[in-house]
Amino acid sequence: MKVKSKKQDRIPGIVISLILFVVECAFLVLLLYTKLISVKYIGIIAAGLLLLLVIVYFLVRKIRKPVPFCIGVVLVLLITVVLGLASLYIYKTVSTLDSITGVNQEYTEINVYVKQDDKAQKLADASGYTFGILGELDRTNTDAALKQVYNELGTDVQTAEYAGLGELADALNHGTCGAILLNKAYLDVIAEMDQYGSFPSQIREIASLKVATVVERNTPAAQQPSSAEKEQTSSDTSAKDDAVTDEVYTIFVSGIDTRGGMTASSRSDVNIILTLNATTKQILMVSTPRDYFVPLSISNGVPDKLTHAGIYGVNVCMDTLDMLYDIDINYYFRLNFAGFEQIIDALGGVTVNSDYDFTSGEYHFNQGENHLNGEQALVFARERYAFQEGDRQRGRDQMAVIQGVVDKATQPAFLKNYLSVLDSLDGAFETNVPYDVMASLVRKQLDEGGTWQVLSYSVDGTGDTQKPYSMSSKAYVMIPDQNTVDKAKVLMKKVREGFRLSEADVAR
Repeated sequence: MKVKSKKQDRIPGIVISLILFVVECAFLVLLLYTKLISVKYIGIIAAGLLLLLVIVYFLVRKIRKPVPFCIGVVLVLLITVVLGLASLYIYKTVSTLDSITGVNQEYTEINVYVKQDDKAQKLADASGYTFGILGELDRTNTDAALKQVYNELGTDVQTAEYAGLGELADALNHGTCGAILLNKAYLDVIAEMDQYGSFPSQIREIASLKVATVVERNTPAAQQPSSAEKEQTSSDTSAKDDAVTDEVYTIFVSGIDTRGGMTASSRSDVNIILTLNATTKQILMVSTPRDYFVPLSISNGVPDKLTHAGIYGVNVCMDTLDMLYDIDINYYFRLNFAGFEQIIDALGGVTVNSDYDFTSGEYHFNQGENHLNGEQALVFARERYAFQEGDRQRGRDQMAVIQGVVDKATQPAFLKNYLSVLDSLDGAFETNVPYDVMASLVRKQLDEGGTWQVLSYSVDGTGDTQKPYSMSSKAYVMIPDQNTVDKAKVLMKKVREGFRLSEADVAR
């Protein structure tokens, strides 16, 4: 009877210890799955959890000793709660990163428009109409949308081609065609053209068609074939720099001119190239003005405003910047204006340094430090008319806001807003950076610690009036200052190669 009593005395302790063992194992498996923490630290955590398990076992092994048993039970409950909360944070982190990373597809919204007073209410009502289309501009997307129109109407579609946006608008206004098929992003472009400012309000959408495009980018050099392998397959020695590692990335940051869906193509009003060296913990931001007058990758050498590249998709944005700076952009981050506000509000606001004292809308910004909420930060980042340097200063202010976000996110107090920040990212921010790459950067930072140096530089130019590729009339553009472009190339190359830049190196 005594033997049986002793066994029964130990059974509760064994059961409690087994439960704790399962909880700890599940937590360790979750840590391994995330890839956010190195095996070294997971080993340390495992050792700590094992020690706690041993302590708990010795406390609860005999139920007839109520004081240590109760202490052990309370300790198990505390450990379970702590690991449960940690698992919640980890799961939320992984699920959010998984939802915003690895995005490799975007959509171009091609709409069917008629005049406001037209009787057609839906696409079927336009059967038999002549559809006006652009002859060359955005022709790939237009043709894809035409196929969808044909499939829905079930009949041949009569089309009439026009050389430019002005000609297309005139055709609809004059009744030469009954409807037009047009990339939605072009509406803002038309509104900026002389004599067509009211055109978007004179038309009505009766159908919206989405054309999918795969976003394809260059793999970082360290993941590509070696130089020797390249020489075996090609005698071409590119002028672009290959002296990078898998810890060096060139990333395009785009702020799209829309409050709609993230995956829809739109004008890119923020065009910043991040050169990130995880070894030296250095980030260089290079801002290119939206009105920079440069050939697009699809324009056969004809210059256009850089912002218009976004109309044709993020691939064209990145390829155009590749051409301008002789680089290979690996990935992109894209943020819409609504998301911009959400993230900053979730952070509890950011502190931004302003070069000037100015007023924009209902807000006044002081020279020096300003604590801004999401709406204020958006106004600050979008203002250009208050400055003599216009869009050039706006680019600097945009980078100042990014700097403020980085500073806030690297402070210990960030943890109290952590979950709300994660919630704000979903649907407001997207990137084609793979989850594994993002996880490796987080893991490296946790392993090594240390602060990051963030520097910024803006290329310059001269204002002029020219006819851009995407427009039917002349408009304000900025002719690039090649000296500043060349300096940006040198700065990006130095960061890639591991040189430490100073504020003096990026001074204007």
